[in-house]
Amino acid sequence: MIAAAVAVMLFIVAAIVTVRTFSGVDHYETRIGQISDIALDDGSTLHLNSDSAAEVRFTDHGRKVRILKGEASFDVAHDRSRPFDVEARSAVIRAVGTAFNVRLRPSLVELTVTQGTVTVHSGNDLAQQISAGSGAVIQPRSVSLTHLDSRFIGQRTAWREQMVELDGETIEQAASEFNRYRAAPILIGDTRVSSLRIGGRFRITDSKEFLSALQLSLPIRVVAGQDGSVMLLYQDEPEPADNAAGE
Repeated sequence: MIAAAVAVMLFIVAAIVTVRTFSGVDHYETRIGQISDIALDDGSTLHLNSDSAAEVRFTDHGRKVRILKGEASFDVAHDRSRPFDVEARSAVIRAVGTAFNVRLRPSLVELTVTQGTVTVHSGNDLAQQISAGSGAVIQPRSVSLTHLDSRFIGQRTAWREQMVELDGETIEQAASEFNRYRAAPILIGDTRVSSLRIGGRFRITDSKEFLSALQLSLPIRVVAGQDGSVMLLYQDEPEPADNAAGE
């Protein structure tokens, strides 16, 4: 029953919503559970994660992308005469020929540079250069640089391979990550479940293996709802038979 519910609620589709306006702006949007790779006119590639949207406008003098929601990754074609600018809330990320990932989180923008170098400007903060192997936490008036090892970069960009990579995250964090790709959520029905931790690499197209891993490795019971949602409950240890008989 759990497998059937999971199969209904997880999906990846090839189509993407694309709208070209009279002003020459292309609008791209993915639905929940959809990941799309979009070839842009200049030879660059825009990768959109689940439930994400972006606007693209190219002119003879520049290339501009505005992330409206969600997460996007870029493989930028080299063209010094036309800088490639990505607007993410208050931040402007400029690249010439490079690769990087941008995720809009509730109160900040998370940047990961996987190839080349970008410059970042946010609010009144001076522009900063960020090279491959580094990232940044971008807020309206600050840019905080962080060094990222290859494992952490792989974890942040695993969605490009349609995977979720976990390395000791809490069940609450893991469920939140999987819920980005589900039409009906994984819910936590017991506070004791929230702080348990799990690691592993799981396909986002099929959370059945993730739910199975929870039940095999942790004291968690999975209950499927009729609406396709999944409830995680704490599995108490059964009482020993002799104790139960003595009561």
